[in-house]
Amino acid sequence: MSISENQMERGNQEEREIRESGETENRTTEGRTKGSSNRGFASMDPEQQRAIASKGGKAAHQLGVAHEFNSEEAREAGRKGGEAVSRDREHMAMIGRKGGEASRGGGRGNNNKTRESE
Repeated sequence: MSISENQMERGNQEEREIRESGETENRTTEGRTKGSSNRGFASMDPEQQRAIASKGGKAAHQLGVAHEFNSEEAREAGRKGGEAVSRDREHMAMIGRKGGEASRGGGRGNNNKTRESE
């Protein structure tokens, strides 16, 4: 049995146990994302989703089928992210203000301050 088949079987077993114990009513409201179904990945609480996704990622790396960014792909992804963020002018202005305050300790009123006097 492969790793993914084993994981699916364990998931099916857990689902059967939950159904048999009658816990499905509680699971529909406690810690779940929105939706009306109590089945599937999207209906699980975020912690359970993270655990399953982590196992899948580890399994993919063990099998050698996981995608790893090379420097060119990473550069392209960063460029796209930067373009998306920079479209929001208000957000960019806020970032600039925070940077200015952090670098010189204030804002417009501290223009005469030099680094030697800090």
